Amino acid sequence: MRKVLVPVAALAVALILAAPETASACTNILVSKGASTDGSTFISYAADSHELYGELYLTPGGEHPDGATRDVVEWDTGKFLGRIPQARRTYWVVGNINEHQVSIGETTFTGREELAKPNGIVDYGSLMFIALERARTAREAIKVMTDLLAEFGYASTGETFSIADPKEVWIMDLIGKGEEEKGAVWVARRVPDGYISAHANQARIRQFPLNDPDTLYAPDVISFARKKGYFSGEDKDFSFVDAYAPLDFGALRFCESRVWSVFRRAAPSQRFDFEYVKGNPKAEPLPLWIKPDKPIGVADMFALMRDHFEGTDLDLHLGVGAGPFACPYRWRPMTWEVDGKRYVHERAISTQQTGYSFVSQMRSELPDPIGGVEWFGVDDTSSTVYMPMYCGIREVPKPFAVGVADLFKFSFDSGFWIFNWVANWAYSRYSDMIVDIQHVQQELEGRFLADQKNVEAAALVLHRQSPQLAHEYLTRYSVAQGEATFARWRALGEHLMMKYIDGNVKTPDRKVRHPRYPDSWYRAIVQERGDILSAPAEPE
Repeated sequence: MRKVLVPVAALAVALILAAPETASACTNILVSKGASTDGSTFISYAADSHELYGELYLTPGGEHPDGATRDVVEWDTGKFLGRIPQARRTYWVVGNINEHQVSIGETTFTGREELAKPNGIVDYGSLMFIALERARTAREAIKVMTDLLAEFGYASTGETFSIADPKEVWIMDLIGKGEEEKGAVWVARRVPDGYISAHANQARIRQFPLNDPDTLYAPDVISFARKKGYFSGEDKDFSFVDAYAPLDFGALRFCESRVWSVFRRAAPSQRFDFEYVKGNPKAEPLPLWIKPDKPIGVADMFALMRDHFEGTDLDLHLGVGAGPFACPYRWRPMTWEVDGKRYVHERAISTQQTGYSFVSQMRSELPDPIGGVEWFGVDDTSSTVYMPMYCGIREVPKPFAVGVADLFKFSFDSGFWIFNWVANWAYSRYSDMIVDIQHVQQELEGRFLADQKNVEAAALVLHRQSPQLAHEYLTRYSVAQGEATFARWRALGEHLMMKYIDGNVKTPDRKVRHPRYPDSWYRAIVQERGDILSAPAEPE
């Protein structure tokens, strides 16, 4: 099944200053069991692309006859790449989580230019979804992915994957071998219990233990680097990052900065080096994982995905670039010149071009259909609503289903378009409208979280009678929450249009106010054109 109508994550060349206009980038956060409030594992993913229509995929599982094949269709473009043998048994997949609570996300780092045209037929998107169709655990997913690439070759550039199940969370860096060799080189490490990690379009694994059951790697990951001239030291000193995706200013400022912001919020006591994310390659690098100051829950994951560097020098709410109403978004390109000097706009976790995002929650103490939840949202993470889509469901809410609309056709029946409609209207008077949006966002997400325990208790009772009853109950529940969220957001959009039209603000007592711009914005106007706009003082 074709996953998207247009590219989801084009090459991350934009993260190099030479070509910022092509930027499309993603962010993942990984949380191990011991680092969560209730023993859940979490991964999050924002599929960020200006050319992605966000929707919730649903792939049925089933038995397949001997000799059956599966088409490999490039996730970015819909291009047919080839066919591979189908597995005898495949599993249901909802979004990026399967019926066994295995979840996978990614971010593209591209890596060395000469490896950017790999030889094979399995692209990174197909790699994720084929693994979800075939794997019962995270380790099994890694084996499925790497076996596929060894047999059929890789068809994408460098990727970092988040791969998780109810017990383990893994981070994997992977890159192809170029046009002349089939396959890929890779390293995967299990996030230690009690720790969290993150990645954002830059490979993250440096040195790694060579004899550790919680570290897996391609047999030739070091020897291939030697052959290509990327590394010449002792094996113990080998760094995947330095060999296959060397850091530059763009990787630090636009990619590692997002990891830094996750870490500085999850563990403020550790005071990670700000010089590193400002773009100084000689500063102390960020660790692969950290121990958070306190355990992380579902709502904390939502909050981390809504980051704009608040409270730091990179805060996107600040400065004339934010406009009069402190809008934390900047239109592309990310780098620009004035009078021959180059400047940047920051790239935060929360960004306007997100097609969809999720927080996957996996729990080992519950049966799979109940324990796995993909908290799913479309568009900008700051103004989306994360809806509970259980991994055991057999339908998805129609407004978020594949094929409801597309990127080039607005539809009031589409969840993606309704959320974009609300968000884009809010950008015009952000500091005021985001308050209204967050009120409804918290109303909905607060209810989902408050109801979660009772919903799952009811599902557990039904599961003991018959797993099918639990599937049916959770399907009805998830579909109802998605449809109710869609209806509530459309009503919110109508309310915001009425309340803020033409720069006015309407009050609950049916008055129309004409609020001033903030003084800081008036000062900016005066600084630029005060000589033209000045008026005589009013007579006393």
